[in-house]
Amino acid sequence: MSDALKPTNRYRGAVLPLAAVALWWWAADQGWSQSPLLVSPQQVFETGWEQVASGQFWRAISASLARNLSGFAIGTTLGLLLGCLLGLSPLSKRLIGPSFNTFKQISLFAWIPLISVWFGLGDVAKVVFLSLAALVPVVVNTCDGLRNVPTSLLELARVYHFSRWQTIVGVMLPAALPSIFTGLYLALVYSWLATIGAEYLLVSGVGIGNTLIEGSEHFMMDLVLFGMLVIGLVGWSLNALARIAERRMQRLYGIAPH
Repeated sequence: MSDALKPTNRYRGAVLPLAAVALWWWAADQGWSQSPLLVSPQQVFETGWEQVASGQFWRAISASLARNLSGFAIGTTLGLLLGCLLGLSPLSKRLIGPSFNTFKQISLFAWIPLISVWFGLGDVAKVVFLSLAALVPVVVNTCDGLRNVPTSLLELARVYHFSRWQTIVGVMLPAALPSIFTGLYLALVYSWLATIGAEYLLVSGVGIGNTLIEGSEHFMMDLVLFGMLVIGLVGWSLNALARIAERRMQRLYGIAPH
């Protein structure tokens, strides 16, 4: 059994968060600060329960996840197509590559003024913003993965007289899969972070980002902390689902997990 799979190692990542919560709880219980900015974990839990029971939490998280998954799906689909085009076609690399390299240097948040003018402040603008967040890492990693396939594998495909399509599907894509999944991981992280950013900067509508805004505007630190915990847990869950998908894809192609 590898070290990563040992039960004693699997839960080591929970030690620091649990210790932080215990210290936080103890500090609030001892009354270290009378400031309303230092709320107890119990107060955060009670506020969270009120949000769940009233339905406000479900409306906020469902709206945020719908935007996130829509933007992620659009951005990764376009990213995979463009990454494959740049990685498989030297001509496309010469024609499109310089423009894309310039495009990816532009800060994501620099697009918000244009997006807000073109698409308004509603869900369409937010999904466009999230699509841009997911697009770049998928393109870069897909292109790099396809262009860095070992020469020995390509030579083996030529020896067996593989067609161009057989080489791409049977050799290049499996070899590039770890790099492609790296791009998908980054897209997942960036799109979820961009979801919260979009809800802050394009404030029309509901979402977990708007919950944070409401809490900060009314100095309700319990609501702010509840929103932050939700954001962290959702991000962790999305990453865990991506890991499961990667392992299944690796088994499908017979690739050893890394």
